[in-house]
Amino acid sequence: MKLYHGTTIEIAKIDLGQSKPNKDFGRAFYLSEDERQAHEMALFKAVFDEMPPVVNVYEFDEALLGFFKVKKFRTYSKEWAHFVYDHRTEPNGRTLHDYDIVYGPIANDRIGAQITRYKQGYISFEEFLRRIRYVKGITFQYAFCTQRAIDKLIKQKSV
Repeated sequence: MKLYHGTTIEIAKIDLGQSKPNKDFGRAFYLSEDERQAHEMALFKAVFDEMPPVVNVYEFDEALLGFFKVKKFRTYSKEWAHFVYDHRTEPNGRTLHDYDIVYGPIANDRIGAQITRYKQGYISFEEFLRRIRYVKGITFQYAFCTQRAIDKLIKQKSV
């Protein structure tokens, strides 16, 4: 399968240490099967970085999934929301699981405001879950969380 990573740089070698902490599924290299979504992310980053957008393309053999510890969230759920909340609020930026790959929905870009509202008791957890759904409809992401999994991504020509 083809996977896409939207950013502003050509990534020759993936360095997990460069990944930001406190993301949906912890520190990881995030990809999408949806080229359009990756392109939108690249455009979003390009505005802040004042650089041109780049969509890095990778090939991943789905047959390899059986050799990894994988967590799949097939839809928005309370379990997914707790997983995202825990990683987004982990004070030391640690990844709180030992999965090689996590697959699941993307959270809304404005999740930070919803975390604050939930923490302060202004909204219930059910309302938090409703509000953190991606506003453009359900879109899934792959988080490659270990170097072992990252090593199976085969770089293709960027678009």
